[in-house]
Amino acid sequence: MSAILQRLALLVLVGAATQAAAQPPNIVLILADDLGYGDVGCFGNRDVATPRLDRMAAEGIRFTQYYSGAPICSPSRTALTTGMFPSRWRITSFLQTKKGNRACEQADYLDPTAPSLARTLQAAGYATAHIGKWHMGGGRDVTDAPPFSAYGFDAHAGTYESPQPHPDITATDWIWSPQDKVKRWDRTAFFVDQTLDFLKRHRNQPCYVNLWPDDVHTPWVPSDAMFVAAPELPEQQRKFRAVLSELDRQIGRLLDGIRELSLDERTLVIFTSDNGALPTFGGRRSGPFRGSKLSLYEGGIRVPFIARLPGTIPAGRVDETTVLAAVDLFPSLCTLAGAKLPAAAALDGEDLSRALRGTPAVRTRALYWEYGRNTTSFAYPQGRDKSPNLAIREGQWKLLIQSTGEGAELYDLSADAAEASNVADRHPQVAKRLTEAVLAWRKSLP
Repeated sequence: MSAILQRLALLVLVGAATQAAAQPPNIVLILADDLGYGDVGCFGNRDVATPRLDRMAAEGIRFTQYYSGAPICSPSRTALTTGMFPSRWRITSFLQTKKGNRACEQADYLDPTAPSLARTLQAAGYATAHIGKWHMGGGRDVTDAPPFSAYGFDAHAGTYESPQPHPDITATDWIWSPQDKVKRWDRTAFFVDQTLDFLKRHRNQPCYVNLWPDDVHTPWVPSDAMFVAAPELPEQQRKFRAVLSELDRQIGRLLDGIRELSLDERTLVIFTSDNGALPTFGGRRSGPFRGSKLSLYEGGIRVPFIARLPGTIPAGRVDETTVLAAVDLFPSLCTLAGAKLPAAAALDGEDLSRALRGTPAVRTRALYWEYGRNTTSFAYPQGRDKSPNLAIREGQWKLLIQSTGEGAELYDLSADAAEASNVADRHPQVAKRLTEAVLAWRKSLP
């Protein structure tokens, strides 16, 4: 009899393993806010320890050539959501008042008819949630932004800059206040708790969760206990250090919680940022790169990217070859999830899912960016970090130029990732070809 019971137990285990393998993975997409390339230990940060993020990278793969969709939040989030360059949906800067949006030649919110990664995964059987910062419509005097459900979300816990802000973090009509039930220094913990609860309640179906914390964005408001940890530093650096350390701690809580739910090998966790850092503390937060938030130089758009899925993604990998971008996540994650792309969607991203599985890939499409349609309604960094308002990357080459066709800067990123030496005069044919391409792209935009 014992032999029969052992065989039955084995069959149950095999059946459970087969079912787990057949079910698409959960996807938790963590999007930090204004976190620079040089802010994470495994990407070169020597000022602030980030042991949990470093552990996540050691247990998965990190990409050194990942690009956000813009050097500022709203368009970069639009690129992730739609798989398309954000200017196609008339989002060119951070969404603000209706008057300010008109001055930036942009819409008041993301058009709900745009492709949506969440909606596509929802149609494939995923439970979907947006938890954290949204900033693609809602807040200030924009009161008619579509609800989260219009983009394919079953559940939500949004911040102030959203159509349906959560009352526990928006006691007043602003991004944060001392009256909030959940204090600013506890917000990422609140978002992690919401994420783990959602995964627990939907453990019998695949889940897609946007976990988009906002605490690395200024103003930095750490707890008193975290703030006293580095009294030797200037006040702003102390605040930033405390806030980043707390974000790292909460990422560790998330990973531990997923493991405790026995969802470790069923959950793809991605960590990245919406754009580069500001302030950069003398460039330190941009790592080896020139530029910052609000700049199309590398420091404004090249950001950390870590992916972890035990048993699927090889541990300890560093991909220095694949040029991966925010617009690629839509098609790539749909492939991993077994979801069909929207039939009519003309996505700008490409399927680089093989890179997420650990095999470097060569992209076949150029990447384009724009920021700064005029000189009066957009904020810019100072000095040499202020870039031209258009950029294109194709292979090893990156060209920046004004939309007037003036001021071309060409860089060979394979030899000069710091963008220190403009080689447009030495490679006139490359500069001409890329100039024509990026200006034609800009002309095609609404």
